[in-house]
Amino acid sequence: MTNSLPLKSPRIESIDLPKGLVMVLMALDHTRDYFYQSGLFFEVSNPAVASVPVYITRIITHVCAPTFSFLAGISAFFSGKKRSRSDLALFLVKRGLWLVFMELTIISFAWYLNVNFTNLDLGVIWVLGMSMIFLAGFVYLPPNATLIISLALIGGHNLLDRLHFDNVWWAILHEVYTTKIWGITLTVVYPIIPWIGVMALGYYFGRFYQVPFDPASRKRIFNRIGLATIILFLVVRWLNVYGDPVPWKHLPTPERTLMSYFNVSKYPPSLSYLLLTLTFPFLFLANSEKWSGKVIDFFCVFGRVPFFYYILHLYTIRITGMIGAELTGYGWQTAIQTQFDINLHGFGFSLPVVYLIWLSIIAALYPVCKWFDGYKRKHSEQWWLSYL
Repeated sequence: MTNSLPLKSPRIESIDLPKGLVMVLMALDHTRDYFYQSGLFFEVSNPAVASVPVYITRIITHVCAPTFSFLAGISAFFSGKKRSRSDLALFLVKRGLWLVFMELTIISFAWYLNVNFTNLDLGVIWVLGMSMIFLAGFVYLPPNATLIISLALIGGHNLLDRLHFDNVWWAILHEVYTTKIWGITLTVVYPIIPWIGVMALGYYFGRFYQVPFDPASRKRIFNRIGLATIILFLVVRWLNVYGDPVPWKHLPTPERTLMSYFNVSKYPPSLSYLLLTLTFPFLFLANSEKWSGKVIDFFCVFGRVPFFYYILHLYTIRITGMIGAELTGYGWQTAIQTQFDINLHGFGFSLPVVYLIWLSIIAALYPVCKWFDGYKRKHSEQWWLSYL
């Protein structure tokens, strides 16, 4: 996940705040993955069987990846104000390759805890890294070209849904896919289309934080875009003919039907999914720029050290899960995974307990992240810190 700039102005803090919020919310999703009493990964958002509280817990976290990818694009634009175009492109390529490497090593191990490395996932960190590599090319394009290409990728990629090729290269572009390579189970969880368009869109909107745009005009523009985006989502989803490979259905109860309506496809992200989730960063950025206080500072800490926090929270959740499984008689081996669909073999707790565990993990990680945030800002001359 991309590195935040040092906190120097309210506009930078306005980016760190939503970053921090979605990072904290993301930890709820991952805590539920490994502590909820049902280990059936894909059932928690199935409108036909999921309980409403569990469904909502899953669906609200959908905003995390699109918001962070969009904000990473804005951060890249800010970073470009301190660098030449070629220097920015080179930094994005190096940063992207680093994230891909980390996905395939440190992060893959955190997900599976399997010392044999028999499973590798191309997940969210992979796709952020690849998006940065592609963004290195976007920095050379005129702004309007960046906008057109990003919107075309976001709006038009579902035209590819009916094309299927049984190979990993096509999957890297557009499909969730699992294959065996040299005895390793490789799962493409996050295909690069349309994620590269989301980050490029954020890069385009970074220019709204410079002259001639002031906070008032920025608020007006972002609010209009946010409202237009949610209206477009409601229309596209209601028509049920394009924008998501899984149409919504009329189910036995109104609440189940509503759950089906909002059960948009994340893997890979559909147009409906992105319209729904990208509403959040636009409306939040429009209305939070002047917010301040201790609560704001709390979330900004996580937003300033996102990649450090990401790795830390994964290992904290997984190690805590191992301890919990051992103490409750399921054995620490329950935490070791051999497939993408999480199977906890009966281990887990009720949803209220999961929320308590989540809050405890955030409370435990805050002082560590606060220390690292202070260290980064005091030692900003250290080049290696830009990779954490």
